Amino acid sequence: MHHSGEPSFRESVDLMFERAVALMDLPAGLAQKIRVCNSTYTVRFGVRLRGKIETFVGYRSVHSEHMEPVKGGIRYATNVNQDEVEALAALMTYKCALVETPFGGSKGGLCIDPRQYDERELEQITRRFAYELIKRDLIHPAQNVPAPDMGTGEREMAWIVDQYRRMNTTDINAAACVTGKPLNSGGIRGRVEATGRGVQYALREFFRHREDMAKAGLTGTLDGKRVVVQGLGNVGYHAAKFLSEEDGAKIIAVIERDGAVLNAAGLDIEDLRAHLAATGGVKDYAHGQYVAEGAAVLETDCDILIPAAMEGVINIGNAERIKAPLIIEAANGPITFGADEILRRKGCVIIPDMYANAGGVTVSYFEWVKNLSHIRFGRMQRRAEESRSRLLVEELERLSADKGLGWELKPEFREKFLTGSDELALVRSGLDDTMRTAYQSMREIWHGRQDVEDLRVAAYIVAIDRVAATYRSKGL
Repeated sequence: MHHSGEPSFRESVDLMFERAVALMDLPAGLAQKIRVCNSTYTVRFGVRLRGKIETFVGYRSVHSEHMEPVKGGIRYATNVNQDEVEALAALMTYKCALVETPFGGSKGGLCIDPRQYDERELEQITRRFAYELIKRDLIHPAQNVPAPDMGTGEREMAWIVDQYRRMNTTDINAAACVTGKPLNSGGIRGRVEATGRGVQYALREFFRHREDMAKAGLTGTLDGKRVVVQGLGNVGYHAAKFLSEEDGAKIIAVIERDGAVLNAAGLDIEDLRAHLAATGGVKDYAHGQYVAEGAAVLETDCDILIPAAMEGVINIGNAERIKAPLIIEAANGPITFGADEILRRKGCVIIPDMYANAGGVTVSYFEWVKNLSHIRFGRMQRRAEESRSRLLVEELERLSADKGLGWELKPEFREKFLTGSDELALVRSGLDDTMRTAYQSMREIWHGRQDVEDLRVAAYIVAIDRVAATYRSKGL
């Protein structure tokens, strides 16, 4: 996706950082300290597969240790390289600062096409990679806590936590060495869909502010808005599902690696996802028009564009033709620095990745806290909440009967009011609060300062400011 004359993903992140720092009053030395990546560890390890030894290359970058542990996903993809991993680690630092999760930024990657290996082989590879990182404390509950990313999921996290346990048999907090684990291995409810849910909460918050919508030339609510989603992986699928099922948005196009499928009346995301799982692509999907040239569909006339796959999909080559007035970056770095300039000039509003996809790390934080506290959320208070609510409801009903008022509580109100918060409800509440609060902090700078014209710079300013404050308190 790289165009000549366009900065790389890593350079894009640095350029966006510089754009924000230029508007801040930071000593040059401190700005430099925040910008650079502290360390990158490159590992090359062999695994015996199919009768011969294969060598794999993996990375773990630590961008900033202003807070520890550092946090960031591990991705499995053929194009993983040091530059990309370092750029993603930097984004993690700013993301964690923006949504106030107490972590530094890190990222990992393995150069591998996971589809070329069966489950047993992937387990061998994952365990060996984990072993190499664990023995250097690059996976550790107090120092470095990975999570799933592109090409990895709950399964890989379960293998990693088991590997950590084998090597640290007496560490009571072993489960906290990675997040995004399956429920039976210390995971938390709501983690799988967290990033997509965060995208939904971010859009809901944006649509609560009339003047913000006006900047994108939008009115009303999410109901009926035409949405184009690029990438129906974990993030894109959940975002599309929640927006269409709960907010009444119409997903008019989905772009996948083998092309795109369009339906002006709105696609049924569950149905499309089932087709994708069965056939490996969107081609031949019965309830929509297939377009082989998927990238061209990014230019479809719509209200909201959600790039949820790779970095750099919106670049100098196509930015002029993008018609969406509002883009929410569900993936990391889907809009290049050059495209960002073009889109801003056109008046397009971009909800930046650093904020938009922070749902994953937010719920990862909840999972990490759950693992360290060794108790699931809601276990202590849920029934206490229920019994207090019940007391109130019963007293109201008694008063009504005594006074002959004939009041009756609607059964559905009664049921909702009497239900105590379980883990999932608490996770969603915490995520919603986090996304709202972070948006307010960006918005304050976006609207409060004449020299800040977009949300991305506002997000960087908030994040860099918080990292700088932490460094200052350490005496830097």
